[in-house]
Amino acid sequence: MSTRRIGSIGLVAAGAVGGILISLGITAVAQRGEPLPLRELQQFANVFAAIKNTYVEPLTDQTLVNNAIKGLFTDLDPHSAYLDADAFKEMEAMTQGGFGGLGIEIGSEDGMPKVISPIEDTPAARAGILAGDIITHINGKPTKDLSLNDAVKQMRGEPNTSIKLTIRRAGRDKPLEFNLVRDVIKVRSVRSKMLADDVAYVRIAQFQERTAADLIKQLSEVYKGPGAPKGLVIDLRNDPGGLLESAIGVSSAFLDSGDLVVSTKGRIPSSNREYYVKSMQSVLGELDTDADVLKKLDWLKTVPIVVLVNVGSASASEIVAGALQDHKRATIIGNRTFGKGSVQSVVPLSEDSGLKLTTALYYTPNGTSIQVTGVQPDVVVDDTAQGNLFRLPREVDLKRHLLNSKVDESTEEEQPDLGMSPEFKMFEFGGDDDYQLQQALNHLAGRPVMKNDPAKVAAAKQAAAQREKDVASESTEKKSPLNQQPSVERFRITPKGLERVTP
Repeated sequence: MSTRRIGSIGLVAAGAVGGILISLGITAVAQRGEPLPLRELQQFANVFAAIKNTYVEPLTDQTLVNNAIKGLFTDLDPHSAYLDADAFKEMEAMTQGGFGGLGIEIGSEDGMPKVISPIEDTPAARAGILAGDIITHINGKPTKDLSLNDAVKQMRGEPNTSIKLTIRRAGRDKPLEFNLVRDVIKVRSVRSKMLADDVAYVRIAQFQERTAADLIKQLSEVYKGPGAPKGLVIDLRNDPGGLLESAIGVSSAFLDSGDLVVSTKGRIPSSNREYYVKSMQSVLGELDTDADVLKKLDWLKTVPIVVLVNVGSASASEIVAGALQDHKRATIIGNRTFGKGSVQSVVPLSEDSGLKLTTALYYTPNGTSIQVTGVQPDVVVDDTAQGNLFRLPREVDLKRHLLNSKVDESTEEEQPDLGMSPEFKMFEFGGDDDYQLQQALNHLAGRPVMKNDPAKVAAAKQAAAQREKDVASESTEKKSPLNQQPSVERFRITPKGLERVTP
């Protein structure tokens, strides 16, 4: 969230832990003059008093109230939550791009923390922790039913201090242990470089306060030649979201003035909004807005663009991809995105606490909701030549997710699971072994684009089948009579003496 305090409310349309922030005319008091349920509130007061006065252990008023507030969110969608002081501070740190810890963005699955995405160039990423990993233990203590806030607290710490994570990874029979050293995490939101054949590449890891301005500034510096590069690749893979203003700013760099970027629709009038392309001057903000500099960036409006997405591209990433796709400004390549089309409003309750409450859905310029469905690529390309390796759950897999009235979830197809090879090493986005990037370059050059390498996919399937066979064989061996404990005879005492008990 922004460092400045928001007078009434902030608006968030986030991935698993990211945020999208704008202002809305809503407060934390009862809306539209609806009367408070006094009878029910009296019942709550009675329960509160009973617990405070008679529970076996003393509980403070603050503890009881905080727990009661959290309980209000139990049956809401998975993106609504009460932000206590720690969670509130966490949101601010994430959107500003700096905090201390390991560099892991987490969600929850089966009551345990799940890695949504390791942040690039952090202890977690360098150690080989992957998206989809389940954190079963922190320093040897089980994480089952541990709240995300508590998990974050345990993983945060002073720089240069050690921590051990135990990981359960799909395709691995045994848990993995990682001994990590905490560091100061400064999320580098944007990085760019020139590729072969005069193609520019820019990766957005997260949408933060300065992302749009940094994107434009880097592209103005990375391309030094006259005219325009032959193409541009915008990499949004494993980008969980961020600030809405940032998503609008990034889209504005490539769309024409007057183009609609995204709209939101909710129950209250202030939730119904349309957001259009912003001027380059407003996007750049305090950065250099010299007319000659802006003139040199005219190529951003015309250069051929490929946007790379995958299952980890969520929220703000989907806003940008959807806007560029609907306006036919870019070709989307990769896998279907996460499918988070809801907007969360951050209602400050005090200086260090608030509510994150789902208040609207957002729609692409063509009026399409990507809730549950995600953004469908124009050209589907697997994560690697061997097939898909990322196993992040999509929005449709989350409990209590909001439904899309135009989608029959029973027809949603499961993604094929090839099983991750024990020797698999995470490739670098934008690196020489980045298969999807290679296909993006093929598209820009007019060469054929391959979804995958059939021979390598077949080999991966064969290896996965062999692993399953080996696991089954090992399981059968453990159940062999030779490995079983000796049978135990049982007797009962009766008036007649001992009698054998027949099983």
